[in-house]
Amino acid sequence: MDSAQVAQRVQEVAAPILWAMGLELIDVTCSGQGQRTIVRVYIDKPGGVSLHDCEQAHMSLGPALDVADPIPHAYTLEVSSPGLDRPLKTLADYQRVMGRLVNLKLAQVREGQWRVVGRLTAVDEQGLSLTLREGKTDRSIQLGWEAIAGGRLEVEFSK
Repeated sequence: MDSAQVAQRVQEVAAPILWAMGLELIDVTCSGQGQRTIVRVYIDKPGGVSLHDCEQAHMSLGPALDVADPIPHAYTLEVSSPGLDRPLKTLADYQRVMGRLVNLKLAQVREGQWRVVGRLTAVDEQGLSLTLREGKTDRSIQLGWEAIAGGRLEVEFSK
């Protein structure tokens, strides 16, 4: 199996276990080869995950993955939060950050720009709406999913 197939199999095993623990499976990545393989499982929950959540998830996933045996050799399992700068990939990711500032990479140049930063005001199956701050005024734009190549949450600091 290639790393994408391994990651898919790990997701199939991990998702119901994590759901039962009140955690959401965000992503699974596999890197390295042979006994140097590292399987990273990224989890989240409302309010963020704690070290204890990661530890409990690791202790639950380890034995389940040993039984399912998606990797036929030794590997390292890591469980962590996806971090503040994690990519936004799914409709649910964008819905989770509603009202927050996002940085979007566009699939095509729009108004001379490849990126747009704005406050997320609406998300649905067709796309999303942003409010852009331009000087002292705000402007709303709508983008279909086909216009978005990727997105990340923009870190905001309180004054």
